[in-house]
Amino acid sequence: MSTTSDLRTVLTSGEVVVEGRLWDSSNSALRVECTDGSTTVRAVYKPRRGERPLWDFPTGTLGCREVATSIMDAALGWQLVPVTVWRDEAPMGPGSFQVWVDSDPAAPPVDVVESDEIPVGWHVVAEGEGGRGDHVCLVHEESAPLRRLALLDAVINNADRKGGHVLRSHSGDIRGIDHGLTFHVEPKMRTVLWGWAGVPIDDACAADLIRVDRDWAPIAEDLAPLLSRAEIGALRDRVQHLVRAREHPSPDGAWPALPWPAM
Repeated sequence: MSTTSDLRTVLTSGEVVVEGRLWDSSNSALRVECTDGSTTVRAVYKPRRGERPLWDFPTGTLGCREVATSIMDAALGWQLVPVTVWRDEAPMGPGSFQVWVDSDPAAPPVDVVESDEIPVGWHVVAEGEGGRGDHVCLVHEESAPLRRLALLDAVINNADRKGGHVLRSHSGDIRGIDHGLTFHVEPKMRTVLWGWAGVPIDDACAADLIRVDRDWAPIAEDLAPLLSRAEIGALRDRVQHLVRAREHPSPDGAWPALPWPAM
């Protein structure tokens, strides 16, 4: 049981058993198991009523933005975001459900290392002082999947791409999680994936962006229950800007470039 449609079915209609709360979540995120017949899928459940109010994002919309990110990832065909659905009937009320990622802690795609231990070919995003007064660097790997994830962040206007929101599964796949702070109409991109700032977008990704812009109507229809009309309009504007610019964005200095904490 591995197809996207099967996963969506189990997440949407399976019986939910709560395993516990994720202790490091700023909102009330729960790890759950969804069971449909003989199939069980572990997931992260983010109930709407557990959201912490924010000054710049409407309360009660963060789970919708998680689902909208999954829709955009699927439209682009990049397979970076775990299957995510919205569910009205659940133990703590309506919320988003996202397939759980069993990550490999020994091989993080984003890391903080001492300056003399930077892996060959990795990008240095920021430098600073460690807890022992040593010189450390925030770094991320150079890989095609991570480059696509950086571009996805530009598409969805991700205001909170921390290092811990980038996972490598035990099968080696890159996955991006925690997309509640996305799709704002104002530029708010904060990310640890600045290694490609100003670098040309590769031809394959550019073709995917062009295709999404050309086939926009059904995508906008899928997003309509999740985002405002203004947010959907701003989203398409960002897609079209990336198509015209043909390069990864760079920090503009008008908004903090890194999330806090970065990791």
